Amino acid sequence: MPRIHPTALVDAGARLAPDVEVGAYSIVGPHVEVGAGTTIGPHAVVTGRTTIGARNRIFQFTSIGEIPQDRKYGGEPTTTVIGDDNVIREFVSIHAGTAQDRGATTIGNGNWLLGYVHIAHDCVIGNYTTFSNNAQLAGHVDIGDWVVMGGFSGCHQFCRVGAHAFVAAGAIVLQDVPPFVTASGYPAKPHGTNNEGLRRRGFTSEDILAVRRAYKTLYREDLPLGEARAKLAEAAAASPVLAPLVEFLAEHGRGIIR
Repeated sequence: MPRIHPTALVDAGARLAPDVEVGAYSIVGPHVEVGAGTTIGPHAVVTGRTTIGARNRIFQFTSIGEIPQDRKYGGEPTTTVIGDDNVIREFVSIHAGTAQDRGATTIGNGNWLLGYVHIAHDCVIGNYTTFSNNAQLAGHVDIGDWVVMGGFSGCHQFCRVGAHAFVAAGAIVLQDVPPFVTASGYPAKPHGTNNEGLRRRGFTSEDILAVRRAYKTLYREDLPLGEARAKLAEAAAASPVLAPLVEFLAEHGRGIIR
């Protein structure tokens, strides 16, 4: 049986794996499913139609699966889906999706969400991201794998941040941040590539050089975006590491940061 503190309130309809732990004074709602090895700390609220995978560590005073902060929300049965091996620290808030979009807020695997992070409705978070303290996402934001969001950074609704990008502390993202790019300032502007992050993740020196050349094509050669995209597509044929950048630029969004 799950180890549930006597003061916790776990609805009889909740489905908890046999080794789940629920701390003192926490509340788990009737439509919640929690996977094996997950721990929920004290004073946490997990509610709504929420599915949480295996081996997650959820700390005290978190709020997961609550209804979205959206005036259009009318009680629809939207969801929150969280994968495996995530660390969700104190006072993090994650809201369910809305019927006007995907109907779900989705978080992948191996992410670190530090204190006071907010993930709004319909956001999609990839894998192995790091959100430093007080990073904030508005609704409908898409965050790629291995992204780092610095402390007190924020993203406007419907923005995308591509894989391996680095958003500096205090940056406010108002347009899309392409993969591999370092963004800083208000509004966020491109300031080179995330070389150190790529090194830490095992990218070769040749791959990093290809990324830096791609950045030069995109930002330093004064090319119209269409021409830059075509040139990058050619480069990706020789350097497959650039494929995520080419795919990102091919999708419609809010326009990339400049």
